Amino acid sequence: MEILIPILIVVALVVIVGIYLWATYNSLVTLGVRVDEAWSDITVQLKRRADLIPNLIESVKGYATHERGVFEAVTEARAETISASTPAQASVAEDHMQTALKSIFAVAEAYPQLQASQNFLQLQSELVDTEDKIQASRRFYNGGVRELNTKIKVFPNNLFARRLGFSEREFFEVSEPAAIAEPPRVQF
Repeated sequence: MEILIPILIVVALVVIVGIYLWATYNSLVTLGVRVDEAWSDITVQLKRRADLIPNLIESVKGYATHERGVFEAVTEARAETISASTPAQASVAEDHMQTALKSIFAVAEAYPQLQASQNFLQLQSELVDTEDKIQASRRFYNGGVRELNTKIKVFPNNLFARRLGFSEREFFEVSEPAAIAEPPRVQF
């Protein structure tokens, strides 16, 4: 009987540790999937915006044919956005896109006929809506990354999380905050 009590205590501790590891592993997997889903949402919205850009360029091009540099910058920023596959690449692409969009809207302001165009106004509205969705998706993604990174770093999870294949994720941050300090100006 004396040997049975220490054995039961050891078995109980092993079971408790096993349950803890099982629950922690499952929560890390859940958080990882949530972060992947949030990144997917961001890429969908970035793709949606990239699909709007050619139409916006064509609308402005009809009125401002001599603004070739602006159109090229927007086209390059669009290509960079589409090819971005990591948060760091997307951050750089986002900076370039914001700068390019500011330029194209600055050109549009010089043409009152363009600002009265129903097609241009609709594209602006869709672009504003998409920008709002990108920001919401970005907040959701960064929140998920924060939760996952915190769970990986806290004790005792930090003792085994990396060994189980979990690593910290990158936040989707803007690399040049000055580039987006002021959102693209859209006037109706």
